[in-house]
This record gives sequence, C-alpha cells and structure tokens, in this order.
Amino acid sequence: MKIIPVLLVLAPLALPAGADKGFFSVGSAESPETKSRFAMLDDVRILANGLLQLGHGLKDFVHKTKGQMNDISQKLYIFDKSFYELSLQTSEIKEEEEQLRQTTARLQINNEEIKNLSQEMNLKIEDLIQNKIQLQEQVWGLEDKVTKLAVIQPSVQETEEISSLKAFVEQQDNDIKQLVKIVEDQHVQLDRQHNQIMELEDKLNHIEFQELLENSFMGDHPEPETIPSAVHKPTAGTYRAHGAAADCTALFHTGVQDSGVYTIQPNGSEAFNVYCEMKFGTSWTVIQKRVDGSLDFNQTWDAYANGFGDLNEEFWLGLNKIYSITKQGNYLLRIELQDWRGNRRHIEYSFSLGGPSTNFTLQLARTAGSIPNALPEHAELRFSTADRAADTASHANCPKEQPGGWWHSECEETNLNGKYVTPRSRGRLERGKGLYWKPKKGRYYLLKSTKIMIHPTDLKSFD
Repeated sequence: MKIIPVLLVLAPLALPAGADKGFFSVGSAESPETKSRFAMLDDVRILANGLLQLGHGLKDFVHKTKGQMNDISQKLYIFDKSFYELSLQTSEIKEEEEQLRQTTARLQINNEEIKNLSQEMNLKIEDLIQNKIQLQEQVWGLEDKVTKLAVIQPSVQETEEISSLKAFVEQQDNDIKQLVKIVEDQHVQLDRQHNQIMELEDKLNHIEFQELLENSFMGDHPEPETIPSAVHKPTAGTYRAHGAAADCTALFHTGVQDSGVYTIQPNGSEAFNVYCEMKFGTSWTVIQKRVDGSLDFNQTWDAYANGFGDLNEEFWLGLNKIYSITKQGNYLLRIELQDWRGNRRHIEYSFSLGGPSTNFTLQLARTAGSIPNALPEHAELRFSTADRAADTASHANCPKEQPGGWWHSECEETNLNGKYVTPRSRGRLERGKGLYWKPKKGRYYLLKSTKIMIHPTDLKSFD
C-alpha cells in the first residue's frame, strides 16, 4: 500500500521534465528516447491506477470481513445464551423429577397404611356381620316367643328383656352402618391416591423420555461417512459359474444392482432368501432390521436359530443362516442406528461367529464408526434367549432381565433385539429392557430403527 503514494508523487515530477524537453525541441521531430520515456510514464500511471483500485477493493473486502465476523460473534453469543438457558431448564426438570419421586414415595407409604387400615376395617366388619347374624337369630327366637305369648300376657321381666334386646340390636345396626360408611370413604381415598400415583408415574415417565430424547445423536461429533475398506477394491470372480450366489456381494457381481429380496446359497448350505442392500458401490447382506416395533423380538431359541419376520419389513435372518454365510471367509459387521429425532449413526466391526456347538459365540473388534462403542470387544459373547441360557459365570440368563435374544458376556444395557419403546409408551421406564444404545461410560440413546449388515472382506474365498 506504500507503493501507491510514491508513484503518485513521482508521476507529476516526470511530466514537467518531459514538457521542458519538448519545449526546447519545438520544430524538430521527437527522438525515440523521448517517446520511450512517455510510454514508460503511461505505464506507471496505469500501474498506479490499478494499484489504487486494488487498494479500494482490499479496503471493501476488509469491511465485509469485519461485518461477517460481527455476525458470527452475534450468533455465537445467541448460541451460548441458548445453551445456558437449556442447562437451566435441564436443572429445573431434574429438581421437579426428584420432587415427584419423593411425592410418589410418600404417597406409596400412605397407600400402604390405608390398605392396612382397610384390611383391619374389613375384619371388624366381618366380626360385626357375624354378631348381627347371631343377633338376628336371637331376634327371630324372641319373635317366636312373642308370637306364642301373644295370647298369654308376658311378665314384666320378659318385657324388659325384649326391650333391651331390641335396643341392643338397633345399636349394633347403627354401628355397622357407620363402619360401612367409613370403609366406603376409605375406598374413595384409596382410589384417589391410586389415581395420583398413576399421574405421577406418567409425569416421571414423560420426564425420563424427554431426557432420552435430548440424548440424541445431535450432541455428538460424528466421524465422516467413509467407504469401508472391505468394499474399496472388490475382487473379480466373486460368484460361482453355476447355482445361486454365495451372498449378496457375490450376487452384485452377477449384475444384480437393486436392493431387494433375493435367493442365495452359501457353500455347503441350502438356498434361502435374504434382503440385499446396495451401498458404497456393492451389496450388503442384511441380517437384522427394526423400523417401527411391529414385530415382537422376544422369541424362543428355535426362532432365533431359524429366523423370523418379513424380509421387506422387520426381521431377524436366523443364526444358522448367518453362520452358513460367515463361515465362508472373513466378514465385516456394520450396525446402522437412528434416534427419534432422525439423526443417524453407524459403527463397524471385524468379527467372527462360532457355530451351534458354541452357542454362536461372537467376537468383535471395532474398526470405524460415528458413535462410541457399546458392545464388548475381544470377548466371547454367547447368544442366549429367555428359554435357553448361555453358560456364563455371571448373569446366567440375561434375556429374562432383558427380553429378546442377544450376545452377552454380562447383562449389558445394549440389546438391539430388546423391547421396542416409543416416546408415547405408558408406565414406568425399564431402561435395561428397551431398544437402546448404551456405551459403558456414556448416556442412553433411545433408538427408533436399527439395521445390522455383513460384507465379506476377502472376496477371493468365494471362487
């Protein structure tokens, strides 16, 4: 920027020098040197003009940049203020939740006391009813005596006895009526207390669900979606020259490039149908899919071994079929998750799956993903269901605590075959029994949909 003023100063000085020289050479032709100097002066003027315009442009650019930086600062201030307000609201919600918990505990204690009192009242009423029956029998006996004595004038003593018995019966009837009224009032209070407890449980349920929904994937910083290394360079010759393809990836290389249900036949296995999903320029074999909770995943061992559901909607492919595919070579396991706010994440593992004699033991090693890991790595995870426990040292039958078959080393809180829970569900939350993704040292992620897929890493093994 200092060059421009210097040129502007030099330019006027150059003009008089040229003018004087022209004055003394009037009437004679200009020499080539003079013309060259004028040309250089023009170039300097053009250069100075260009630099001046460049300086104005830079000045405008600086003003615009300052304006943009001010806008960004305002937005950051608004974001910080919103985040602070959200933290205050979260603290208030937690305080309200604690108050509701305490109120619920007090109401439950009162409810137990009222129940005990109601039981005592019922016992007293039963005793009074028995006394009333006995008194009625005595009254009937007295009525018979009165009927017999209707002709004979009763003595004064008998008259007094009858009067006293009648007064006693009337008093007992009044006592019974009062006790019945007290019991009815107690039942009304019990119903009112029960309704209050139900309302408080619904409020607690709503608060806990709001906390889970706030634990969406939005707060995490996902890794960029990259093509898995297993599908970067597919190997030629991944399908047989005769018969069905060994899996969806092999089927892709026969020319089938649309997602859908197809028939495959792994080596040494019978043919069966699978759902093939086209992704990353290849095809993946889908082994599990959940989208809306329309299918009950709390199934028996035989159901999980053979598979269940509709391949076009929700389904579990079946342990026997998954094993027949993966025993052909090395495979990659990909899990895709979606929360109730529409945010999607994924995680990938290299894995090995044992056969039926090992209870389909699974071993995992995380390779990539956009969410913290929630499944045990480098451990033997045995599959178990409610009707068939895995032989583990601790937590012998996790599916009794967590419905739905899954691979367990201990009763982890992540079970992608667990109970499908929606934000509209009623009743108390049972976090360990729902469809969650729960890292060991992280928060719960309430899931709306899940998908588990496999893809070979060594395609040559299918030749």
